[in-house]
Amino acid sequence: MLTISQAVEKIIKVKPFVIESLSEGLLNISSLARSILPDVARLTGRDVKQGAIVMALKRMVPDTSELASPLFNGMMNNLGDIIVRSNLTDYTFRNSSTIMKCHIQLISDISSHADAFYTMVRGVFESNLVVDSDVSPLVEKHFAHEVCTFRNANLSAITLKLPAGNVQAVGFYYQILKLIAWEGINVKEVVSTTNEFSLIVADEDVDRAFSILKRLKTQ
Repeated sequence: MLTISQAVEKIIKVKPFVIESLSEGLLNISSLARSILPDVARLTGRDVKQGAIVMALKRMVPDTSELASPLFNGMMNNLGDIIVRSNLTDYTFRNSSTIMKCHIQLISDISSHADAFYTMVRGVFESNLVVDSDVSPLVEKHFAHEVCTFRNANLSAITLKLPAGNVQAVGFYYQILKLIAWEGINVKEVVSTTNEFSLIVADEDVDRAFSILKRLKTQ
């Protein structure tokens, strides 16, 4: 069986918004302890006092946020340009022995369009493709014999230019995605390179998402 501290950690660390609120003093710890007491008792296999859970929660608080670290603050202060691209379509294809050939043919056709938006991610079982909607006829031509499991149009991409060293900042992506989630914006896809980070959202959400990221940069 788990100790009280281990049980509390197991319950709380899968709830990032609770962790964030704890670290900022926005939650009543006694109320939180009371709400998770039945789960703690189940995981420890014994009767647990609310006060013991309160103490375990207080011990967690100092380690729950990297917001105050000089490295993280430095990254936020040095965010680069924010670039928005609209009128995008998202495809998901089942992986096959011929799908890379389809990508090569598509890239060849759009290579003369220097400003064309094209991202491709190959997973274990499927591949994702986000392109300008104007390119959709070419996608449907070259991928005609592939199995398309998902298609979503009317999307926009918001791309952040990231400072060098962002991969060393613990929780860097979490802090960005947290702000988007708190505003109730659904992220359709996430695409990243070492120094770029793109969020794919619905067209109707792009203005709100852009405002949030701009505020993050200026603050």
